[in-house]
Amino acid sequence: MTVESIPNFTAPAAKLWATVPMATKKLLLANVYCGQCRGTTTITNFSGVVKSGDLLLVGKCAECHYDVARVIEMG
Repeated sequence: MTVESIPNFTAPAAKLWATVPMATKKLLLANVYCGQCRGTTTITNFSGVVKSGDLLLVGKCAECHYDVARVIEMG
């Protein structure tokens, strides 16, 4: 899955994700904390929804495939 693809985003989440600059998207996706690895990882196989006005990405750790999430504050 690439930064450009958004196969499992809700319509509102896709709209918010489209407003994030490409360089910022890459940084956000590459800086997700994994509780299993206990460190920073890249999120893969992610989907997106809007929660309380913020974008929530939910996916898997690139290293161990543990569930990870990233909240992107849009306010």
